[in-house]
Amino acid sequence: MRILVVEDDDILRDGLEVGLRIAGFSAETVASLADARAGLAAGRFDVIVLDLMLPDGSGLDLLDEIRRSGSDDPVLLLTARDKVEDRIAGLDHGADDYLVKPFDLDELAARLRALVRRVNGRAQAYLVWDHIQIVPATMELSVSGTPVSVSRREFAVLQSLMESPTVIQSKRALEEKLYGWQEEIESNAIEVHIHHLRQKVGRDAIETVRGLGYRMRKA
Repeated sequence: MRILVVEDDDILRDGLEVGLRIAGFSAETVASLADARAGLAAGRFDVIVLDLMLPDGSGLDLLDEIRRSGSDDPVLLLTARDKVEDRIAGLDHGADDYLVKPFDLDELAARLRALVRRVNGRAQAYLVWDHIQIVPATMELSVSGTPVSVSRREFAVLQSLMESPTVIQSKRALEEKLYGWQEEIESNAIEVHIHHLRQKVGRDAIETVRGLGYRMRKA
């Protein structure tokens, strides 16, 4: 799951990047509205975490731009403003959720997972495809009821495929969900992750669509 974090506090921003990665997210972090606009122009994100008070303006201005563009990407506001009227203003501008600083990182991660579930039209906190079940909150995988150990990135690939199991996802799209802007990506990284996953969940569980990408396949 790819997250854009817009936060100007250096310590908090770095902590969010590390903490969200540990929680299984691919977190890209920027410190200004200008950098956020550039990031949004360069790629798509599953959720945007947006601070309200930024050095070059209000996060609400960016939120207005996002909604005027027709985008319905979920946006969670982070702010030190805890008055009811501030929360109402943020939600009325088009935010999907609101979290007041200071906050617990586990709560933020849970709210992000809930937003993605809502966007994907599901209520349950787990994903099932044929004999495979995953729990994103705990990064647990079971195959025919048996727990299976996978790496963080293997889990991220499988989660991305299982969230839209019949949709072909390109190698590039999967890379964007797994790796940050500054990370060096091996040319065959996705192929290696897919190879390892097939060994663990079944050779035929993930289909290669030649020249296009990957999708889940039912037995």
